Amino acid sequence: MTDTLLPAESDGDDRTAQTFPRLGAEMESRVAGYGMEQTLPAGTLIFARGQRRVDFFLVLAGRIEMFETDHEGAARVFVVHTEGQFTGELDLFNDREILVSGRTVVETRVVRIDRAAFRRLVTAEPDIGEIIMRAFILRRVGLIRHGRGGVVLIGPGHQRETLRLERFLVRNAYPHRILDTASDPASRNALEGFGLTEADLPVVIAPGAAVMRNPTNAALADALGLTEAIDPGRVYDVAVIGAGPAGLAAAVYAASEGLDTIVIEGLAPGGQAGTSSKIENYLGFPTGISGQALAGRAQVQAQKFGARLAISRMATGLDCGGSPFRVILEDGTAVPARAVIAATGARYRRLDLPRYAHFEGQGIHYAATAMEAQLCAGEAVIVVGGGNSAGQAAMFLSRTVAHVHLLVRADGLAATMSDYLVQRIASSPRVTLHTQTEITALVGDDTLTSVTWTDRASGVSETTVIGNVFVMIGAVPNTGWLADCLTLDPKGFVPTGLLRDGTPALSPYATVVPGLYAVGDVRAGSVKRVASGVGEGSVVVQAVHGFLHPEP
Repeated sequence: MTDTLLPAESDGDDRTAQTFPRLGAEMESRVAGYGMEQTLPAGTLIFARGQRRVDFFLVLAGRIEMFETDHEGAARVFVVHTEGQFTGELDLFNDREILVSGRTVVETRVVRIDRAAFRRLVTAEPDIGEIIMRAFILRRVGLIRHGRGGVVLIGPGHQRETLRLERFLVRNAYPHRILDTASDPASRNALEGFGLTEADLPVVIAPGAAVMRNPTNAALADALGLTEAIDPGRVYDVAVIGAGPAGLAAAVYAASEGLDTIVIEGLAPGGQAGTSSKIENYLGFPTGISGQALAGRAQVQAQKFGARLAISRMATGLDCGGSPFRVILEDGTAVPARAVIAATGARYRRLDLPRYAHFEGQGIHYAATAMEAQLCAGEAVIVVGGGNSAGQAAMFLSRTVAHVHLLVRADGLAATMSDYLVQRIASSPRVTLHTQTEITALVGDDTLTSVTWTDRASGVSETTVIGNVFVMIGAVPNTGWLADCLTLDPKGFVPTGLLRDGTPALSPYATVVPGLYAVGDVRAGSVKRVASGVGEGSVVVQAVHGFLHPEP
């Protein structure tokens, strides 16, 4: 019997062989050297949803089935591993709660490998590690695609809090299904089954019928086991604050070079780049890659080398008055680290308009991903901004929306946007560029229904039925947590490269505080591009090594 998706679940995916590969005898022999051989009776539960730090199992003979438990407690088997195949998915690279359960179907002979030995296997046997890594990534994609091992989100699809929770789940690659009570009246039947009313919405329902009524992101992360416990007594070599491209690059290079590394991120990996639908000018990806996909790969890469990621933990301060540094988190805990890399990036500016805050999250967006594209499919939308992010958003949205109105205050796009995007926008019949134009009014009750924009040159205003506006203008650095530790520049960015006496520092990424570095968009004078952020994040590790291990 081969390891396949059960027939009822098969979707004809031609990558099944990569998702559930079969190791040959020679690879099996090498894997066996990292664990112990065991014979398990039929029906043995080898791991259960919600556990952390579970083992890796290679099947030598017999069968292991993977299953999820529905809200009524019934088990649903969705895949079976047989001879030469192995268990696990991405959570074997971290300490999060696993999403599914596994048990033997018949008496089964396995090689069982604990977490520490599994990490050694992946790094010491690169050919096997590559097979495992690819399989784990594809398995997580499959869980998300089919909503297995996840949660159910119930609420009005266009409502701010529903969208906030959906974005959190999507950005953290957590499997889920959505029941939109606004567009699908039948979904309201689910409320009765859990004793809920519309006043409780939105709710997140986890297996075992655990109901969370409009949880905060941090509460949801804790409930789903996304948060890894932080040992306050452990002093890390380096704490990377922010998991955008620059921060993830720093984590990959620091951890791969043997530094004990932790990454602290307030929402999800990817940062501002994680909200980009497609990055087409990033080296090595000729067909482009979404910001979220790039961040997801980098996150796994960092974890493979041993970096820890603390997700949904916002840094609110930095105690730099002694050694080690102490990174203060929003829940009051502190993370000690001998060196700190600030990579908290920047966020888009907000428009100065009446009722603007009211429509944020329910009509005004700062990301253009597949989630937002589905939200406004078939409708006209507005994109505000003249940079690459705005151009990428306009072109991505034009594939599914009725029309994109691109608004810029300048005379054109050439000065702020890459030429390939300028040319695409000019030739697209589904994108209209409005130069010297700005939004002057937002209209709607609970959600946005229409927008007025004004041509600054002629003074002529136009009101259009619009329910979704994508704002991608300027950059405001996320540096509030550093304000008590060093002096920021007039725009709030972190100055680097000079010592207190004005002489050049040993690293262009060093701040005036020894051991504190800044990379990416948060750094004053940086080039606001994904590639440059990745470059800075990788290069800064050399300076960190020099600080931690100074030459005599």
